[in-house]
Amino acid sequence: MRGRWRTALLAAGALAALAAGCGAEDFPNDPRPPAPIELTARIGDEKVVVSPTQTQSGEPIGAGLANVTISNQTGDDVRLEFTGPADETTDPVIANGVLEFKIDLEEGVYTVSAEDPRIDSTEFDVGPERPSAQNDLLLP
Repeated sequence: MRGRWRTALLAAGALAALAAGCGAEDFPNDPRPPAPIELTARIGDEKVVVSPTQTQSGEPIGAGLANVTISNQTGDDVRLEFTGPADETTDPVIANGVLEFKIDLEEGVYTVSAEDPRIDSTEFDVGPERPSAQNDLLLP
């Protein structure tokens, strides 16, 4: 009698595990998003400069996650504002300091400006989303 109950319980547990594990429709195997691109921004006394704003073939950079290294080469703490399809503002970049910033760029035109009105802004285009990084080796 005990053996039958044990067998019945194990069978019920196995069925429950199979039913719970068959969620392929709930969790499709989507390809990886594009690998992040590395951009730099320099805040000078006269102008903000972002680089690169084009691919090697001269096309605008593609949409997706971007890691931006911002160098503040002025004597004042300054925030950068990215305005366009996605609006973002950085934390203050300390005078003569560096800040790492992440932004999810969407397709369109961006204006990057410093909160200091004496510093000219810059614009750059963002093209369609970059291809998936599905088969790329992603390094830390």
